Amino acid sequence: MAWVYLGIAGLLEIVWAFAMKQSDGFTRLGPSIVTLVAMIGSFVLLSLSMKSLPLGTAYTIWTGIGAVGAFLVGIMWLGEQANAMRIAAALLIVGGLLLMKLSSPA
Repeated sequence: MAWVYLGIAGLLEIVWAFAMKQSDGFTRLGPSIVTLVAMIGSFVLLSLSMKSLPLGTAYTIWTGIGAVGAFLVGIMWLGEQANAMRIAAALLIVGGLLLMKLSSPA
């Protein structure tokens, strides 16, 4: 169950990063509320996953999901640049996440 919590926590990290961008420096109420609620949910689920997963594994995967997810959201919904170097960097992060998962206890 820890991996499920961690996956959802990572998805919520993507949500709060996108909502924070949409909040325009916390000047828009709706996205600001979404940001705070998603942050709290993400932290709670991360902490639950850490009950049985090693700190390094949980935190690395949580931040990696958020980083790659925010990168993809930026490209798909915000029109951010997708060049070969940025895509290669994201693929390296995904490779690191897979290695971290494979090297951790179930």
